[in-house]
Amino acid sequence: MERSLRAGRLATFAYFALNGFLMGMWVVHIPAVEHRAGISHAVLGWLLLLLGGGAFAGMQVIGPLTDRFGARAVVPAGAALCSAAVVLPGLATNAWTLGTALLVLGLGNGCLDVSMNAHAVQVERGYRRPVMSAFHASFSIGGVLAALAGARTLSWGWSPVVTLGLAAALGLAGTALVAPALLRPERADAVKTPAAVARPRRRTPRRIWVLAALALMLMLCEGVANDWSVLDLRDVLDAHAATAALAYGAFSTAMTVGRLLADRVAARFGPVAIVRYGASVAALGLTAAALSPWIPLALAGWAVFGIGMSGCVPQLFSAAGHTDQNAAGANVSRVAGLGYLGMLAGPAVIGPLTHFIPLNLTFFLPVAFCVIAACAAGVLRSRPSAAHTDDESGVRDPRVELSGGTRERRTA
Repeated sequence: MERSLRAGRLATFAYFALNGFLMGMWVVHIPAVEHRAGISHAVLGWLLLLLGGGAFAGMQVIGPLTDRFGARAVVPAGAALCSAAVVLPGLATNAWTLGTALLVLGLGNGCLDVSMNAHAVQVERGYRRPVMSAFHASFSIGGVLAALAGARTLSWGWSPVVTLGLAAALGLAGTALVAPALLRPERADAVKTPAAVARPRRRTPRRIWVLAALALMLMLCEGVANDWSVLDLRDVLDAHAATAALAYGAFSTAMTVGRLLADRVAARFGPVAIVRYGASVAALGLTAAALSPWIPLALAGWAVFGIGMSGCVPQLFSAAGHTDQNAAGANVSRVAGLGYLGMLAGPAVIGPLTHFIPLNLTFFLPVAFCVIAACAAGVLRSRPSAAHTDDESGVRDPRVELSGGTRERRTA
């Protein structure tokens, strides 16, 4: 059992890294794909909405399917779809074919995203300690590998079709190789009680919608860093283009390092502390970046923002998956879906605000969202009456936070 659990954990790392690699390969080839399709930046911006719409639709469809058939069956299907679809933008020759390609790629990305997070919850349940943040760190590492590989192949003059085709082949091969190591549903899921089986399907718990709202706000904050950090240094502080690029580098590097460390912190202090203090630190870091008149201080602010944000979203996904073991996929899909909309909303919200106030001052909107998340972090805490079972489903939550600074010691 222990051996299969370790194998399942390694497989989850692989799928998260694969997802980051595939989406990263698309990102680094955006200029080349845009040129091949013969479209303007404005048209590309509208077409990217299809990528987001496809992802959101995939998340909502795949969540219930994961609960019904198990992550072991659904994760490889989502990974195969995402892998096969990544080559499609490279084949596009006009706006219509590119839009269709992005819709399919988004669908595959959404399916893989939710199903692999649902499997991560199963692995975390087996380990009975936080392991979710490290999985999200492997997604970031996959993106870094894609950036390095894409930069190299572009320097060699390879076309997007060739590079994305190789990425698709690698993804399909990796999917087939890793799939057998995924946990079986009966291994990851506790045995359902007769009451749980007989109970009619309930409405989504209010707690899930609160977690989803927090995910929307916090992932919007991440989107702001992705889309506006470089422009902040270039336009507000008049930094050189190469120096300005370090803003996103500082944020993403700090985010990756923070996620590699967040599980240990969550095991020691609990998920409430991770979100409460992480969001507070993020607010301070972004405030420093927004108000700094010096480039080094602004870079430090973006790094602190990344450290603070690093552990928050994984804790929300984990809490959603543990709320009701029999509906983990559906609950994760709701939290991830709204969170993804928040990520897309970042540029849509900040851009119009810059017509009225300077770019750096618009960052106080995500600062406010971080403060709200810090204040609402208590939603991740199990109720006293649910010390050993979840208040909605009667299923044991292995990450129950005990009061008084103590925690139950569990080993894998």
